[in-house]
Amino acid sequence: MEDTFEIFMVATPGFEDALFSEALANGFVDAARTQGGVTTTGNWEDVWRANLVMRGASRILARVGSFMAFHLAQLDKRARKFPWGDILRTDIPVRVEVTTSKKSKIYHAGAATQRIETALKDSHGMTISADAPLTVKVRIDDNRVTISIDTSGESLHKRGHKEAVGKAPMRETLASLMLRECGYDGAEPVLDPMCGSGTFLIEAAEMAAGLLPGRSRDFAFMQLANFDAGRWSILRKMGEDTKPVTQHFYGSDRDAGAVRMSRANAERAGVADHISFENLSASDVARPDGPTGLIICNPPYGGRIGNPKLLYGLYASLGETLRERFGGWRVGIVTSETGLAKATGLPFKPKGAAIPHGGIKVWLFQTGPL
Repeated sequence: MEDTFEIFMVATPGFEDALFSEALANGFVDAARTQGGVTTTGNWEDVWRANLVMRGASRILARVGSFMAFHLAQLDKRARKFPWGDILRTDIPVRVEVTTSKKSKIYHAGAATQRIETALKDSHGMTISADAPLTVKVRIDDNRVTISIDTSGESLHKRGHKEAVGKAPMRETLASLMLRECGYDGAEPVLDPMCGSGTFLIEAAEMAAGLLPGRSRDFAFMQLANFDAGRWSILRKMGEDTKPVTQHFYGSDRDAGAVRMSRANAERAGVADHISFENLSASDVARPDGPTGLIICNPPYGGRIGNPKLLYGLYASLGETLRERFGGWRVGIVTSETGLAKATGLPFKPKGAAIPHGGIKVWLFQTGPL
């Protein structure tokens, strides 16, 4: 087993550049953009750190080895020789996921999965289970078999401190990438006039305070054979140092239940002191005292909440409020319909790539300072 290997940070499609920027900011100096995410090279401690600090990554894969295989018998033989025991424990069940490409002579993913599972069981004493806590991901492309370990387990958007969610929650990973895409760096106020469960504001406040996104949860790598609990404890404690928060954050929603959810989530995240929540409709939001900053929100857009034909008035009212009261502030609005964005009357920049969100495509519409 190599001391260093390729680490793949999975991005939300369309946000590879934002995740690349975050990886560089977190000290992964040889990071490189690639389709679907960011690659870097490192060791197991770098894998642990990536899970702990990467706010926008959906999960972290450790690409631990590869070999060539041109037919199933060869796959079986080489899978049996692979040093699984250096990574996997015999007392922790695993699940195997195989994907193949048309460029490979092994094209039947089901047959390849069966061969690798048999190799794990017969040669290494591993237990295979459909609901195992560890997943071995195998990619067969152009006859090269690449073996990766999903080191995250549950998706990294599950920070471990958010219990209450609304009808169409924004994933924390996606919210953090959108904040970064809007130029947010933790040094300005953020306001969300339709805050839902508070995701944008909690992410912004955590970024401002230097709180690590993985601080409150466990990861799949903790059940690997090479996990060092002592080193992990040191690494985690190194990230407990926070920095002074110089700005305040503002959230409001016309749904009183959403406001209660937001407050509870902010309390669990440890950032409630930095965020003010109010029960207000978007048209009643007032400009806070102090410097200009970023307004960002994920309004209803009819995909799962509301009738899109009835939403144009809501967007028009929101746009009027922001134009009249928030001169100098930037705006970011997430919606699935260009027409709804245009209804605000806000001077949006050309829209970027479509973003998958809850089974539909959305876009992040941004303005410069109003």
